[in-house]
Amino acid sequence: MKKSSIILIVIIAIAIAMIVVIYTDSSTYSTFTEAREKKTELYVVGVLNKEKDLHYDPVKDANHFSFYMYDNDSTECQVVFRGSKPQDIERSEQIVLTGKMEGNVFHASKILMKCPSKYNEDEVEVIETSVAPVTAFLGIEKPY
Repeated sequence: MKKSSIILIVIIAIAIAMIVVIYTDSSTYSTFTEAREKKTELYVVGVLNKEKDLHYDPVKDANHFSFYMYDNDSTECQVVFRGSKPQDIERSEQIVLTGKMEGNVFHASKILMKCPSKYNEDEVEVIETSVAPVTAFLGIEKPY
C-alpha cells in the first residue's frame, strides 16, 4: 500500500471518530424524571414555580440559592444552586438548568434564564449564571 493511501485512511478514521463524538455528546433537554434515572449532568428546561418562596439569605450563606421549578412534563422539583441568586429570576419566562439530581433535589451548576426584554416587547433577553471556581474569587491563577 502506498504511504498516501495509509495517510488518507487515517484522516478518514479520525474524521469519523470526531463526528461520532460530537453527535454522542450533543444533548437534548431532559426532565426531572430522566435526571433521577440517569444520575449524570443534564439540561432541564422548565418554569419557575412562583407560588413557592425563593430561598436566598446572603447574610447566612451567600452561595446557596434554592427554588422550585416545573419541567416540561409539569413535574415539580426543588433546585439548589451553589451561587448567588440570579437577578430577575422572578421575571423569567423559561429556565434552563445544567446539573444533576442528588436524591430528590436537582443541584444546578448553571442557570440560563429567558426573560422578556426590557426594551422591546417582542424580544427575549437571555441571562446566564454559573458557579465560578473558587480560584477566581481568591485571585489565584491556574498553573498550566
